[in-house]
Amino acid sequence: MTPAAPLVLLGLVDAAFSGFRAYAGSDARIRKHRTNVRAALRGLAVGAALLLVPALTAAVVLLTAADPSRTYNALAAGGVGYLIPLTAYAAAVLLSLAAYFFLPFRAGTLAMVIGLGPLTLLRPVAVVSACVGALINGGGWPALLVGTIAGVAVLCVEPVVHRRWYRMEGLHPEVDTVCPGA
Repeated sequence: MTPAAPLVLLGLVDAAFSGFRAYAGSDARIRKHRTNVRAALRGLAVGAALLLVPALTAAVVLLTAADPSRTYNALAAGGVGYLIPLTAYAAAVLLSLAAYFFLPFRAGTLAMVIGLGPLTLLRPVAVVSACVGALINGGGWPALLVGTIAGVAVLCVEPVVHRRWYRMEGLHPEVDTVCPGA
């Protein structure tokens, strides 16, 4: 089985959440369901475009390989290694979201603060862990290359969406340096 489909699905879901995070806090209106959905869709669109880069990289690696079958097997093994840490991270995020939605208001808010806040900050650690997992699981340099490019792509979704649609001039200059060239 190829791990490509679950990895793409995780990347697109993460992109939608990144679009939402880029928008969160920039609008003080109480009823903003439609704008939340729009922000998530913007993240999804940017994420889908950025995730084409690792897909094209994998295609180029396969097309230029001396032994495409062996390289495909290495990429598949690396993809499984990449998927394991990301699955653990996604499970922790889903657990925090479930607590937020199903617990009483105060407990749900606490789950959000002690769960999703730190987990958002740990996204780069999860990506680095996934890259190490791809390498350790036998993916070699091809899986590490594709995994690194995919990791950079998903980590750049939020800054790109924020800069394109939600930046307020002069308020947060540090956001403009998160993903240079975005």
